[in-house]
Amino acid sequence: MKKVLLYSLLLVGGLIASQFLAGAGATGIKLATMFCLAFIMIHVGYEFEIDKTRPKQYAWDYLVAGTAAAFPWLFCAGYFVWVLDVASWQEALLLARFASPTSAGVLFAMLAAAGLATTWVFKKARVLAIFDDLDTILLMIPLKMLMVGIKWQLGVIVLVIAVLLLLAWRYLHVVRLPVKWPWVMLYAGVTTGVCEAIYLSSKAIDNTVPVHLEVLLPAFVLGCMLARPMGHDPHVDDAREGHQEGPEEPGEQRVATVVSTCFMVLVGLSMPAIELASINWGVMAVHVAMITVLSNVGKMFPAFCYRREASFRERLALAVGMFPRGEVGAGVLVVSLSYGIAGTSLTVAVLSLALNLLLTGVFIAVVKRLIAKPA
Repeated sequence: MKKVLLYSLLLVGGLIASQFLAGAGATGIKLATMFCLAFIMIHVGYEFEIDKTRPKQYAWDYLVAGTAAAFPWLFCAGYFVWVLDVASWQEALLLARFASPTSAGVLFAMLAAAGLATTWVFKKARVLAIFDDLDTILLMIPLKMLMVGIKWQLGVIVLVIAVLLLLAWRYLHVVRLPVKWPWVMLYAGVTTGVCEAIYLSSKAIDNTVPVHLEVLLPAFVLGCMLARPMGHDPHVDDAREGHQEGPEEPGEQRVATVVSTCFMVLVGLSMPAIELASINWGVMAVHVAMITVLSNVGKMFPAFCYRREASFRERLALAVGMFPRGEVGAGVLVVSLSYGIAGTSLTVAVLSLALNLLLTGVFIAVVKRLIAKPA
């Protein structure tokens, strides 16, 4: 758990530093965060297995992940409207999306650091977190339509997502490309550059609705397409056979750890600046606590699923494992700012996201405690 503690301290350090930077260097921080996330997600995709004989299982996984994304969103939106008096449901629904996406990069890095990479919880979280973020991207489309109307760019995003998912399914682990860390860094850089180029080009055409595709999905799909021996799970097979291959060699693992370390700092640095002037801290603390509780209670539905696959403690650990938030949630808050949403509700959302970041190490410790084998 020392690495989990280190990652937690780095998240907190980045979060504190972000308040002093007050937006300075935002573009560089954004690109560096995207690069590190792409590197992490290529590895996640490389280790990912799909049983093509069980498509119904993945449909059920998507439904479960959809609830984990929808319930926190609806709970927090209702709180913003009924308690914090946000002017309209459109604004509340857009702002509340920050509470929905599990940070896949933070989650996977933390679980691996805690030594849980071979557990059922990690393997199931690997599926749900990807679907969770996919659901967040898709649900942002109708929300943007409510804010700016129907735009062709939103249709492009849906089309690109469909094509990427089709590629992952059709070419799972069949594309033979080098998988050593310098090559993976190159792939991550190219993926980041392409996503940013598409965003900037579409922004030049229409500044109100640029085509903004999170780097997480393209990087994950690329990792899924990279060839490796069928049925080979790097975490399990290497531990059992002493076999070192591809991105799981010790040198590769060290590089991956360095990238994950940088990613933790960058996630903290990505947080929007918090307006501290004229805040009634007693009232604010209550609102932040309530939003944080609601957003995490909304993630608990997976604990009541998969009864044939795992014990209740494992299912509860899976639900708690979905708590960590990060760069995607911060991105939603940035989008909310761009549409002129401000005031107490935005401050509550930012502070709640910050609190979830602070508690990430606690969440992972709870997960490890829940699935620890009895002495």
